[in-house]
Amino acid sequence: MRNVTTAINSVLRSVPLAAGSELLVTDHEYNATRNILEYAAAERGCKVVVAQVPFSISGPEAVVEAVLSRVTPRTRLAVLDHVTSQTALVFPIAELVRELEARGVDVLVDGAHAPGMVDVDVGALAPAYYAANCHKWLCAPKGVGFLWVREDRRRDVRPAVISHGANAPVPVEFRYGVEFFWTGTDDCTAALALPAALRFLEELLPGGLPALRARNRALALAGRQRIADALGVPLPCPDAMIGAMASLPVPALQGLPAPSATSALELDPLHEALFRDHAIEVPVLTCPAHPGRMVRISAQAYNEIDDYERLASALHTLARG
Repeated sequence: MRNVTTAINSVLRSVPLAAGSELLVTDHEYNATRNILEYAAAERGCKVVVAQVPFSISGPEAVVEAVLSRVTPRTRLAVLDHVTSQTALVFPIAELVRELEARGVDVLVDGAHAPGMVDVDVGALAPAYYAANCHKWLCAPKGVGFLWVREDRRRDVRPAVISHGANAPVPVEFRYGVEFFWTGTDDCTAALALPAALRFLEELLPGGLPALRARNRALALAGRQRIADALGVPLPCPDAMIGAMASLPVPALQGLPAPSATSALELDPLHEALFRDHAIEVPVLTCPAHPGRMVRISAQAYNEIDDYERLASALHTLARG
């Protein structure tokens, strides 16, 4: 697949959903995914139910409790992050899949940030659906991701773009692969480059990709502590919920207007000030779970602790006005 957005469109617009069914999501979900859910629900006469997961959060058990508390006899599908985009939390996805499947609820995992950041074993996890990107933590070119569908659910899933495979003379058990194979003219260079990207990451450290993941996580934890100290804010989640990203709430800053919650496409004034005055590029975000400002740091092989100390110093300067 080209990306997670396309993959989730394919699932939500093709799986059977009777009118009155409920689609479960959290208030940490990525804006594009939430838009797909709302569209599919309106089209099918379904309802989107939002589980409110606190941020700050005490631990993974709070995610499980919040999600399961919103399950009803009408819940048919849950769309859940493996790693949340705005708040950068690693959700206890294995437990969530296990508990929801036991209640008869299929799970579509939004794994956009997971491969390369955390250990991903989709076969062992075995949700109904798993969608992910490879241009983020696997460092492949943009335009390559994947959709994994459990074998017992493949018969129902069709691509968002219907093309040549729809009337291919193949047995029904082969239609899934045939339909997704060619959905129109496309450039497959990004997908063909993925093996080279994986080899590159494996060769960066003696321990391969697991060692790189551990190094990046340790750096993200150290970086978020530096920034939390500079801003005078408590850490919003335990270390166990951090991968190679971390989000921190930003208190009100003198001279900078509050962030706009009207569009996910607008840049926060803090983002612009950091880039303009300090030559620092870092996401400044907001989401329904935390409508105030958050700054989200990431850690990759090219980062060092000095990067986060420089950001902490810039935020400290802006906080003083």
